[in-house]
Amino acid sequence: MKIEINDHRKIFALQEEFNKFFPNLKIEFLGKPGKVGAAPSEKLVKATKTLGDCRVVHNNGELTLSLTTTISDLKQTLAETYGLSTVFFRRSRDKWIETSDYRSSQLM
Repeated sequence: MKIEINDHRKIFALQEEFNKFFPNLKIEFLGKPGKVGAAPSEKLVKATKTLGDCRVVHNNGELTLSLTTTISDLKQTLAETYGLSTVFFRRSRDKWIETSDYRSSQLM
């Protein structure tokens, strides 16, 4: 799976694309920090905003995901390459639970 990353992309569009491939996972984006290297905001960004609204590193590119990609690797790539801070949730019956142990969790 490939996901295009650019400043003009709406968050909801990326979320929908991600959920088509990973229906039991949900990706959310945190607000951008005040400057490069600072901690991100703890608030989730509204899905109607663009990726450019929640990052200070504005690299464009194509993110490739596979069934062996871990959530930890994905979070790291999004942060380091694209300046995006993310939170992942997994579906547990009818609830979304934040993935706290994401180091070894594969996307599928």
